Amino acid sequence: MTTINHRKPETSHGRGIGYYLKQDWQLWIMLLPAIVYIFIFCYVPMYGAQLAFREYSFSAGITGGKWVGFKYFKQYFESSMFETTLKNTFVISLAGIVFGFPAPIVLALIINAIRNNAWKRTVQTTVYIPYFISTVVLVSMLNILFAKKGGVLSDFFKTIHLVSPKANLIGQAKYFVQMYVGSGIWQSMGWNSIIYLAALSSVDQQLYEAAKIDGANKWQRVIHIEFPALVPTMMILLIMSLGGILNVGFDKVFLMQNSLNLSASQVISTYVYDVGVKSSQFSFGSAVGLFTNVVNFAFLLIANWISKKVTGNGLM
Repeated sequence: MTTINHRKPETSHGRGIGYYLKQDWQLWIMLLPAIVYIFIFCYVPMYGAQLAFREYSFSAGITGGKWVGFKYFKQYFESSMFETTLKNTFVISLAGIVFGFPAPIVLALIINAIRNNAWKRTVQTTVYIPYFISTVVLVSMLNILFAKKGGVLSDFFKTIHLVSPKANLIGQAKYFVQMYVGSGIWQSMGWNSIIYLAALSSVDQQLYEAAKIDGANKWQRVIHIEFPALVPTMMILLIMSLGGILNVGFDKVFLMQNSLNLSASQVISTYVYDVGVKSSQFSFGSAVGLFTNVVNFAFLLIANWISKKVTGNGLM
């Protein structure tokens, strides 16, 4: 007589973290340096967030100052620079997302359409190179190429009447956003296209063959095969971009900033530097920084919720 062993199938119910540590300990060891790095440089500094609610003094330290509650938040909200810095930060960030987010997607679709491997590698290498240019060098290039007198690109734009003959592309506030966003797209779209190319490489080639048999042209294959394959990746990256909407890069803005374009280039990060660091108002700077992080987190949650409702894709 055959004995049948009625064993219950193993499930993950009731398994603690110890089980997974024992099961995949090699992977956890590989991940350990990243965990330690994130803990030290991302979580430990959160302890200093209380400085935003205290009156900092050098003698008392971070935790010894007088508790003042939301004093420094109110100081920022009531300051004359609140509206200006918030508006400039939002405008630059939104312009970067609206114009910069689609650029690597389009570039990835173009590169993916190239069938000659040698030419494809050449194009990829060419568009990747600007990403490795440092911010200081990039801003120096902008100052040279777009100089009011003798700038090659500024003279070209004036020749084709794209800008006024007296325009100062580096010094006028109305051109700052275009200069910042345009140079950022040129520098990063090649590198950012890598993740989209990776997503396109996973598309089943049988879908292309079936589409060709059905008579689909190149444009139709892009719309019905390649673009849907990019949607999950696009939504994740868009959510992450919206989650950092107030995190305009300090270094590039600071280097491009001058007295002539200050009305458009004074963002939250540079304002914190001017008031919080240069004037030693560390509590005020911490309060403004904490405010931006809260706003970023709120945008992250909202964008993730909308994405899950509309497309079914999200971070959590």
